[in-house]
Amino acid sequence: MRETPRSQETVSDAGPVHPQPRSGRAMTRTTGVSGSGSPHRSDGRPPHTPRGARRLGRSGGPGTTPLVPGLPFPRRAFLVVVGGAVSLLVLITWQVAAHGPLRAFDERLSHDIAQHGDVPSGYSASTFVAVLAEFGADLGGVVAVLPALAAAVSVAAWRGYRVRLRLWWLPPLTAALALGAVPALVAPLKAWLGRPGPNGAPIAPGNGYYPSGHAATAAVGYGAVLLLIAFTWAIARPQAPSEAPEAPPTTVAPTVHTMPRAAWWWSMAALACLNAGVGLGLVRRGYHGPLDVLGSWCLSVLLLSCVAWSVGRALSVNRPAPAPARGPQPPRASPTPAPPDR
Repeated sequence: MRETPRSQETVSDAGPVHPQPRSGRAMTRTTGVSGSGSPHRSDGRPPHTPRGARRLGRSGGPGTTPLVPGLPFPRRAFLVVVGGAVSLLVLITWQVAAHGPLRAFDERLSHDIAQHGDVPSGYSASTFVAVLAEFGADLGGVVAVLPALAAAVSVAAWRGYRVRLRLWWLPPLTAALALGAVPALVAPLKAWLGRPGPNGAPIAPGNGYYPSGHAATAAVGYGAVLLLIAFTWAIARPQAPSEAPEAPPTTVAPTVHTMPRAAWWWSMAALACLNAGVGLGLVRRGYHGPLDVLGSWCLSVLLLSCVAWSVGRALSVNRPAPAPARGPQPPRASPTPAPPDR
């Protein structure tokens, strides 16, 4: 059998051979491919520098103002609101104590707005306004605020404990202490300033009308309820990974979800309308002047800032609490190896 002859090529018959570039680290330039030698090798890897690990804001660009953990509220705006409330509270208190022009204007305004006496009977427009104002003033009482805050505190504490949040107790406790601090701060201010009521209503010894206790109770109570709702919204119970039956259960850190901006701002609008109704009811019924209500709102911002701080603190330290220790378990015997096949 003869083999098929193969063509023999000599060096002189072969054409010119161009050098082929080797695919090395320095020559790999594939766009968008992560690998050694690629200029985009960091696209598919987690950042290792603080600059690459910065959070992105709503606009998607780096360097934006960070938000309060769990709240869609920038920290810079939060500090501006607190600073403005402190400045306004100092100004109003100084005007009330020194009988300044702002206090004189407030007395004239409350004389024109207030409607003293019992709620008139009948079906006239003035009767409807008086009933609505009385209802708004009653919403600032402890009877209306305390049940709402108690329900929010219970739900927030139970939810935080269920997901094993390390500081689950901090926001509910701070909210309860903030409401308890209202009479502890309002009563000394009333006794110190001793401001008479609208239209020169007499005051009892050691008492006064500035600031308004009802307005402060409503602002702190309902504001704390909103912050606890945001805290409860931010906690999500994660799905535990599948494990072998004999493996000990592991504790998974809870996931923090920020409250959507639309829900947050709609809730803030509802809270503002509720407190405005309480304030207008107090002024309309002649229980307080506008400065009494405004000073109480400024004081409430300071107390609510403590509740907001507690929410951010509890959500930033979201490591799970250690699992309860179990009793000693008996050692397990190693499985007996099967005999080799012969």
